[in-house]
Amino acid sequence: MSAARTDAARAGIGLGSAIAVAISWSLHKSIVWAVIQGFFGWFYVIYYALTRPGGLAG
Repeated sequence: MSAARTDAARAGIGLGSAIAVAISWSLHKSIVWAVIQGFFGWFYVIYYALTRPGGLAG
């Protein structure tokens, strides 16, 4: 495992959080929302996919 990956894992940065922050920033352009939605991680990513046109259903 690479050092960057283990450092990120130790810091608590997961893939779900990174995706949630990216989605949040692209929608709201707000650091506060990005932090909040990054905290919820995969829950926000799934919510986003289910509530947007063309989400999981295509």
